[in-house]
Amino acid sequence: MRSREEVLQQLSGLPVGSAPILIVGGGINGIGLYRDLALQKVPAVLIDKGDFSSGTSAAPSRLVHGGLRYLETGEFELVRESVIERNHLLRNAPHLVKPIPVWVPAFSWLGGLFSAGLRFLKLKKTPGPKGILAVKLGLLFFDRFGGASQTMPRHRLVPRAESRGRMPGLSDKVCAVAEYYDARLLHPERLALELIKDAERDCPQSLAIPYVSLEETRDGVVRLKDGITGEMFAMCPRLVVNCAGAWADEVDRRLNIDKRLIGGTRGSHLIMRRPDLARQLGDGMLYFETRDLRACLVYALDSKNILLGTTDIRANDPEAASCSDEEIDYLFDVLEQVLPGARGQRSEIVFAYAGIRPLPWSGDTTTGAISRDHALHEFEPRSDRPFPVLTLVGGKWTTYRACAEQVCDAVLKRLDLRRSGSTLLQAIGVARDFPTDEIGRDRAVEDIVNASGLESALVAKLLRRYGGAAGQVSAMVADGGRQALGRDGPYHEGEIRWIARNERVTRLADIVLRRTLLPFEDAITADTITGIAAIAASELGWDEARRAEEVKLTTSLLTQHHRVKSLVAASPHVDVF
Repeated sequence: MRSREEVLQQLSGLPVGSAPILIVGGGINGIGLYRDLALQKVPAVLIDKGDFSSGTSAAPSRLVHGGLRYLETGEFELVRESVIERNHLLRNAPHLVKPIPVWVPAFSWLGGLFSAGLRFLKLKKTPGPKGILAVKLGLLFFDRFGGASQTMPRHRLVPRAESRGRMPGLSDKVCAVAEYYDARLLHPERLALELIKDAERDCPQSLAIPYVSLEETRDGVVRLKDGITGEMFAMCPRLVVNCAGAWADEVDRRLNIDKRLIGGTRGSHLIMRRPDLARQLGDGMLYFETRDLRACLVYALDSKNILLGTTDIRANDPEAASCSDEEIDYLFDVLEQVLPGARGQRSEIVFAYAGIRPLPWSGDTTTGAISRDHALHEFEPRSDRPFPVLTLVGGKWTTYRACAEQVCDAVLKRLDLRRSGSTLLQAIGVARDFPTDEIGRDRAVEDIVNASGLESALVAKLLRRYGGAAGQVSAMVADGGRQALGRDGPYHEGEIRWIARNERVTRLADIVLRRTLLPFEDAITADTITGIAAIAASELGWDEARRAEEVKLTTSLLTQHHRVKSLVAASPHVDVF
């Protein structure tokens, strides 16, 4: 993968009148579009004012889900699309997307049947309580939507003896449990990065550049700013696609469009060190209704840490998105509703994160009633902006590919071009070389062990993380990169060195928060940050002042925005990017 400096040099060398397609927003929807356009051999310039997948796309529940709860608001087409896209992601990215059994506890048998019917028919918007029969009705639809693409077992009702045996802490008020399958997205940010690599392999003229912002549109020209050096660039795009998510209205204003499209809600999650709950949850997820009729979830990330979420609060400032004290109390309360005695403690929080969902502006007072579907708004050229703007509202991880395909078709139509291929069955990134069965994975591990001399357990871990690139990473680990990094040593120097060289890293936080899973493994220490900073500095040519500043900024970001308490003593208050 080309370095950021190489891509910037290509951008600055573009003639002002070259008229490329400009995509603003390097979250999953902008990246999905970038990848689809590249498959059509249509070069595009993708920019983001931060790192790739660093805004709302970095704050999901880390699931690829069929959207069971969207049935309640009558969004049948969205559920059908979500189930189909989930099934394709399981096939196209098997190294990053894995099945997960989901338990849905119900507190009544017949509750909610009538009101659920009204919501199915869109005669009622507000959510209502759902008994086990209403849940089963929804799951029948859910299974049916999978159709020919179904890849996982169909739903079932779990016998009481089994549910109590597997999850003894479940509330006595739970009368029945349903089980169905969805999927976990192990590392969303890595999936996004692999899509960028795929795009640039298929269309080398495409340029994806982090830390570049769109500042203004004047005299028919858009002006871009390098967020690291402050350098300005001018561009005359043929067309602009605004995929900035929660920032879409702000980007539109900079494109001389004054129309409110976004009405965001904040979703917060907690990563907690709870080995007791991790053991009880096993490899499954608990997806439950709360007393205020919201849907929350909890599942184990590993043998010690759990993910608990999520909230749904009106909020419109993505720059200020962080998990509040009130949200923490709320999540602790709802956890105790379904698992009495399991109430969390703040001392157990190892990482917290939040993002603003870029939902359509709506007057609905109930946030759960706002559509989660996506929509494209098209603005025609005018005298002060001689190019059209397509602004995307909504979208989510599960349906990013279908959403990108629809936007790509709109772009192709304006360019008077025909689609020449589809991403539907395209393996993503290193999945092209990822063994799809256990025998193949064992053989791949053996081959890499023989070539590198590393232990098979370490190679197996690298294969899970990097798929077909595990051989390259293993070679760097074996070549003097064995030093362990992070609490309990989940990463190695060679891995970090490979990431810095190959994954368009710009800032230290890119590695700590997005290229690795350190925050989700409770593995961040002050020594971890300084160790990674030293490696990044040697690979990226940072001087001592830049290295120290990156450590300071990253430490502050983790403590102030993500509640990483282990670093508080090392973190003076600074303004963070």
